[in-house]
Amino acid sequence: FVMSDTTHSKRRRAARLAAVQAIYQMDVGEVSSQTVIREFQNHHFGGSDEIGYVEADEEFFIDLVHGVIEFQDNIDNEISDHLTKNWRLSRIDKTLRSLMRAGVYELSRRPDVPALVIIDQYVSIAVDFFDDKEAGFVNGIIEKIAKKIRQAEFGIVGENT
Repeated sequence: FVMSDTTHSKRRRAARLAAVQAIYQMDVGEVSSQTVIREFQNHHFGGSDEIGYVEADEEFFIDLVHGVIEFQDNIDNEISDHLTKNWRLSRIDKTLRSLMRAGVYELSRRPDVPALVIIDQYVSIAVDFFDDKEAGFVNGIIEKIAKKIRQAEFGIVGENT
């Protein structure tokens, strides 16, 4: 069975959305990643009787959740470096923070996924939760980080290469 690009893309998007929710849940409830992953596997995945249900790419979901936890200090520093002076990461809405953490993890640790796909996906998820202002904020931060981390993909050359 070969998955179509559309199916693969939809499964990845479902995994990203679930990962953002799981990361949020860990942030709010201080629950372990294993507990959250198990909960998602047992209760959130497999609702194939729902209209419009798309099965999530479970391996990708687990990688995102574990990756954000494993590299959270680096991820948070990267995000903080791109915030304006008066903003601290702790002041940002927890859902937005979870979105950006997952996006930055993917940018920094998943070179198999193109940067523009990552930016597009997380901005799209932000639109599901927020209005244009917050989605624009996510876009701005993730795009700046993408251009720093993935310079070659944007054709950026200079002192840092």
